[in-house]
Amino acid sequence: MGVRKGISHNEFPKQSPYLNKRADVAFNYETQRTILGVIVRDDREEPWITILKLSDGRYVLATECQYSLPR
Repeated sequence: MGVRKGISHNEFPKQSPYLNKRADVAFNYETQRTILGVIVRDDREEPWITILKLSDGRYVLATECQYSLPR
């Protein structure tokens, strides 16, 4: 648990235009084996966190995977 400046009941980091967009997600650079995800958080200011919800219900941080927007 913790406290972050800029995150409260009334404050939240500005989000990117990629919020709620689909993404192909890979792990360990295995880009030939991906799973569909949706970007559910993509901060454009501190604390710079990106979170994806995978199609199987898991949530991962962008720091735990590689992702790209489908073409």
